[in-house]
Amino acid sequence: MADPTLTVTGTGVVPGFAYAPAAWTRARPVPPADNRSIAEDDRPAEGERFKNASLAVGARLSERASHASGVAAEVLAATANLATDRGWQRATIKLINAGSSAEAATTASTEQFCEMFLKVGGLMAERVTDLRDVRDRVIAEMMGLPEPGVPTPDAPVILLADDLAPADTAGLDPALIRGIATRLGGPTSHTSIIARQLGIPCVVAAAALRDIPDATPILIDGTKGTLEAGVPVAEAQAKVTADAARREAIRTWRGPAQTKDRVLVDVLANVQDGAGAARAAATSEAGGVGLFRTELCFLSAQTEPSVAEQARIYGEVFSAFPGKKVVVRTLDAGSDKPVPFAKHEHEENPALGVRGIRLWLTNEGLIERQLDAIAAAGEDNGVERPWVMAPMIATVDEARRFAALCAERDLKPGIMVEVPSVALLADEFLAEVEFFSIGTNDLTQYAMAADRMSSPLATLTDPWQPAVLRLIKMTADAGRRAGKPVGVCGEAAADPFLACILLGMGVTSLSMAASAVAAVGVQLESVTLEQCQEASAKVLAMSTAAETKALAQELLS
Repeated sequence: MADPTLTVTGTGVVPGFAYAPAAWTRARPVPPADNRSIAEDDRPAEGERFKNASLAVGARLSERASHASGVAAEVLAATANLATDRGWQRATIKLINAGSSAEAATTASTEQFCEMFLKVGGLMAERVTDLRDVRDRVIAEMMGLPEPGVPTPDAPVILLADDLAPADTAGLDPALIRGIATRLGGPTSHTSIIARQLGIPCVVAAAALRDIPDATPILIDGTKGTLEAGVPVAEAQAKVTADAARREAIRTWRGPAQTKDRVLVDVLANVQDGAGAARAAATSEAGGVGLFRTELCFLSAQTEPSVAEQARIYGEVFSAFPGKKVVVRTLDAGSDKPVPFAKHEHEENPALGVRGIRLWLTNEGLIERQLDAIAAAGEDNGVERPWVMAPMIATVDEARRFAALCAERDLKPGIMVEVPSVALLADEFLAEVEFFSIGTNDLTQYAMAADRMSSPLATLTDPWQPAVLRLIKMTADAGRRAGKPVGVCGEAAADPFLACILLGMGVTSLSMAASAVAAVGVQLESVTLEQCQEASAKVLAMSTAAETKALAQELLS
């Protein structure tokens, strides 16, 4: 039995309060433990049993995807493709033809692919959770068991799990699933991303989550990253009521983004393609696009699209925000985002290897052709000097070379601040380019020497880490001295309290998922610029992430 006053702490990734009984996910199937060899005559039927099960699982996931929207639909569709992936199916059938049972073959082939994904690292490593989820669903189908994962409650609950796969999170009903907490995961996991889209308070990397028994009434605080058992009902309900009022303010917020003393703030959207840009323009008050992730348009492209085809794709984003700022990032391929036509030999540590702008070393003309396409798209859509930034710049020489390429095409050159060397030499870099955009996800990863996809390291990859905040302050100060804009386009910008701290540091724009724009806008309206500046100065004096976050919430609430 749990301590009636138990508090479990993790990493808060979606702010908000909820109070309801805990509901643990359904157990995963346990395949038969026998190692029997399937008779040769029976192997074709065994293979058909596997194929039918994988097709059934894929069809169910595709059906869920058709009823979802936005990120949830994309994630579900990708998971459905895993269930019917030909490579995985061939590997499984090969093992069945060698005598393994369908269940044993499914387990073994899945681990083969998981090992491969883990070696690649980054987002590919995160697909391990997705593939193992597909494995469990297929095995359950073959064993005639209910699908594992999320229960179907008849009353509101707080969903608890060791981890959640996309198929679990994408179909959640916010009316019944009032909060989510996982023992594993991180701020950029699928659970976090979809919970943000749905607006469900969410805590990840809560190591002691198993201490909370099923059906225990708990209060989840997605801002502080806590789950509390034993909270008096009246106290819990008061917090939930106040949070409901905040959510209503967010729902009805229509901008403009400004502080309480009417200082306008440039709040922008992160997008990945024309359709995403159109949704952001239609569903949010974003003032433009602060990060267009061009590589996400081409993850399945086996050959490099022509300049004309690229221009058409980029033009869709420009046309979604006519007359507004659109910042295009050149291909951030490699590491966890492999683009087939941006080739480089396999490397042991891709996150520190040839990725982003470094691909110009092994792909002659790739960056030049992309810049040609961006320039053409800008001209076609009446955009004067489109904003273009390069990822993974690490040296002043690289920045100078990129700026020269942009100058040849009348593009406005900028660079991502992801590598700490740029923050440390910010003045020298700003002498070469016209703007900065800080990618806090990678900057945190490199500053803290911690894989941002690693659940055990979630506390290290928290953007509230004092070292990261001081690097951002150094960068913003350099921007002020040079009179050039310094934006933030990483996950940090979507945190309402951290957004205020960033503004207080001198950051000139904030770019985030479109679904986060209103929450940031409401928080900005509750504080003055002076409050942000004063809070920023005090936060920068702290020495731990927990201290910085707690102090910011206290000063800005």
